[in-house]
Order: sequence, then structure tokens, then C-alpha cells
Amino acid sequence: MKSVRTNISTLRQIIELIPGHTVRKLAEKYGIDKQARTFTPWSHVTTMMYSQLAHSLSLNDVCDTLTNHKNELETIRGAVPPSRNGLSHANKIRNADMAEELFWTVLEHLHKLSPGFGSKTYAGMPYRFKETINVVDSTTISLVANCMSWAKHRRRKAAAKLHMCLDLQSFLPRFAVLKKAKHSDPVKAYELCANLKDGEIVVFDKAYVDFKHLNILDDRGIFWVTRAKDNMRYEIVEKLPVKKKIMQDQIIKLELPGTYKQYPKTFRLVRAMVEVNGKLEEMTFITNNAKWAASSVCDLYKARWSIEVFFKQIKQTLQLCDFMGYSENAIRWQVWTALLVYVLLRFLAYIGQWKHSFNRLFTMIRGILWSRFDLFSIIASYGTACAANRMRAAPEQAYLPGFAT
Repeated sequence: MKSVRTNISTLRQIIELIPGHTVRKLAEKYGIDKQARTFTPWSHVTTMMYSQLAHSLSLNDVCDTLTNHKNELETIRGAVPPSRNGLSHANKIRNADMAEELFWTVLEHLHKLSPGFGSKTYAGMPYRFKETINVVDSTTISLVANCMSWAKHRRRKAAAKLHMCLDLQSFLPRFAVLKKAKHSDPVKAYELCANLKDGEIVVFDKAYVDFKHLNILDDRGIFWVTRAKDNMRYEIVEKLPVKKKIMQDQIIKLELPGTYKQYPKTFRLVRAMVEVNGKLEEMTFITNNAKWAASSVCDLYKARWSIEVFFKQIKQTLQLCDFMGYSENAIRWQVWTALLVYVLLRFLAYIGQWKHSFNRLFTMIRGILWSRFDLFSIIASYGTACAANRMRAAPEQAYLPGFAT
């Protein structure tokens, strides 16, 4: 299959996956339409998405390139290029809650457009679980301390933290919170788990352990798996039989009055040898499910590491290292549009049955943003030998003149 030419640029094909009325309605909801003059809310969203797809490094990089492609940009529902000050001002004062709601609205639209989107299971997920498995974790986004005092984390460092609840089956976000890095992880766990339903599973690191919250999850019928803290004091209620690499499998209850008041029920402790980077390490897990096999508890926690793959995808491909603004609002605009671009590219990969990595998809599209190729034909033909002529080496070419046999 050869790449098919079209009269629509690749950039336009991607951005116009967003329903035409969505940005206008959200701009009216957050009052952004009244703040805009020549640089419309749609132009703002288009500009921020382009900066992610092109991996732009600065305001000048974005504005100069879009000005040079002004005529092509106008074909994308009348978008106009911004001035440097105009883009900086828009990122600073226009409510970034719009960018966040735009992300969730578009994600819901894509699910309706293709109900099978997100049905592909992550390769590392334990196959025997039919319930929805949610992974909760956070990643730190490094910033510049002397410019971003609102995000000051240490004396010479500043950082924002992206807290994520990831659906392991779809490998798509279910909930996300972007805050200063100094905010405690257990505090954000309440928000991340607020929408979980009865019977679902949530897995998180021991940094999120809060026995009061774990008790609330148990009351809601949600199964949780996490690692035990080293200083956890407990009493053994019952010992369960162990197999293979399982060292201990016990029903326990908390011993200290303070923690026992927060979680007065019994729960399960599993200590096992787990393979990490080719080496066996001893780890201790706790869960409120007493029916699973001990090996299943270990496998569920190992599946938690999948969220690191997700964070790696967005941080190594999208533009989350160089920021085009110093304010908290500008950072939120950039992070939420990065997540929006990620979801749109994942949707294209699903529809086009992409066979390669997300990184290869991103770099391929970045190289043809202004080209007029049908995107799905490019995706289908990428990596195949049928789209171009191949060189053939004849036996007579293997000898120098005068030396042929």
C-alpha cells in the first residue's frame, strides 16, 4: 500500500479530531471568549497542540513557525498564528481548567466515536483478572526554581507533580491531578480514587498508604493492593499455607492504637521474592482480599510498574521538559494539552492498527506535520517494503572491471 496524497495537512487531520463545537462551548463556560480578541480560543488550543506535536522549544519557535505557515494554519477552522506576547499572555490569564475539561471531553468523544478504543489490554496485566485494574502513582515534572516560586520544592529546585489514576486495561487515564510537588501523595489519593466503583481493583505504592483511606476503600467494596511500610506494627491473626516463592501469607491486624482506630479490620500480608531487573528481591504486600492466590497479589503489584511506561511515553516524546511559561496556569495549559495530544495519537494508532511503538508514531508524524498525506495510509504503509522500489544486487556487480570470472 502506497501513501495517498490529499489536500489536507497532517496537522489538520489530527487537530480536527476534536469536535468543532467543543472548544467554543468550553470557552463560553470559562469566560475565555470574552478575553479573546484576535487570538481566539480555538487558535490557542491549536497552537498549544502544535507545540506538542512539533516538540517546540520556546515561544519564538512556535510563533515564528506558525506565522510562516499562516495560510495552511487558517485552513484549520480559521486558526490564526499568535504573537509571542499574545501566546504568553493567553497561557498566563486564560483559565487552564478549560484545557483540563477539554481533555476529558475529547476522551469521552473518542470512546463514543469508536467504542473499542482503549480495549487493548496492557501486555503486563495479569490475565486472570476480569475486574477493572486501576494503577495510582505520580511523576515529578522538574521546573526552574528561580523563575517559578509558586512551585518551589526545595531550596534550589522547583517541581510540579502529576498524580494519575491509570486504567490498566485501556492504558488511558481515568483521573489526573496536577499540583505543586510539595503536596502529599496520600492526600491526593482521595481525589484519584473518588470515581472508582464497587468490585474494582486499585494498586498503588506505599507512598500512598493511608489506613483511613484504605478503610474507606474497603467500605466501598474496592479491592486494594499496596506495599507495607517498614515500620508497620501488626499482630498475626492467622497463618495461611505458602507455595514456591511465597515466604509468608498471613491475616493480620494493626497493633498501635492510632492506626488500629483508622483501620480496625483484619487484612492480608504477603511476603515474597519478586524478580526486579533480573534479580530476586524480598517485598511485603498488603491487601484487603483474602481469596486471591498469594502469587496473584504479587502479580498485581508488578503490574503497577506499567504506569512508569505511561509516564515514560509522555515525558520522553511530548514536550514536558521545556516550558513556555513560568506561571502555574501556563504549566497546566502545557501539561493538559500534552495529555490531549497523547490520547489523539493513541486513537490514531488504534484506528490505523499501528504495529510499532508510540515513540515511532510520534516521530513519524512530527516529520510530516505540514505534508499533505492521508494519515491513515501513512500509518498503514509505515515500515513496509511495498511503498518504494528496492535495490537489487546482480551477481555481475560483485566484481571489479577486468576481474570478473
